[in-house]
Amino acid sequence: MARIDYLDDPDAPAANSLVPSANVIVGDELGRILLIRRTDNGNWALPGGAMDLGETIVQAAEREVLEETGITCRVSGLVGIYTNPRHVLEYTSNGEVRQEFSIVFTAAKVSGEPTPSSESSQVEWVDFVDIGGRTMHPSMRQRIDRYLMGSDQPYLG
Repeated sequence: MARIDYLDDPDAPAANSLVPSANVIVGDELGRILLIRRTDNGNWALPGGAMDLGETIVQAAEREVLEETGITCRVSGLVGIYTNPRHVLEYTSNGEVRQEFSIVFTAAKVSGEPTPSSESSQVEWVDFVDIGGRTMHPSMRQRIDRYLMGSDQPYLG
């Protein structure tokens, strides 16, 4: 299954779905953050994914981090809420085109070792100075940049 992100693209397909999801900026004891290399598009990204029925968004965030990275974490804060209707994600296997709806949290590592999964070909702890050299969608860079700003107010947009 391939995923194509469109941002401010007049040729993007129209959204036909809206799914609450979470991304998580997990920090470790050395001040690094956890990044994955996605198997569906090859980009580097924060771990995260869709919320399932019967769970809270925080439970979804912690579950997705564990599933994609092998790291158990505990959510500790909010970076922002991202709902840009000009950012859509096309899933080529089933024709779903999602409008962005992502809540981005901060979290602390509890346990585990970085372990790739079916959704992540690589999982790494990355120093802030090394993030810029990674291929990443602009929407993901926006989330990380907001976190690095250190604002005490979440992004709401």
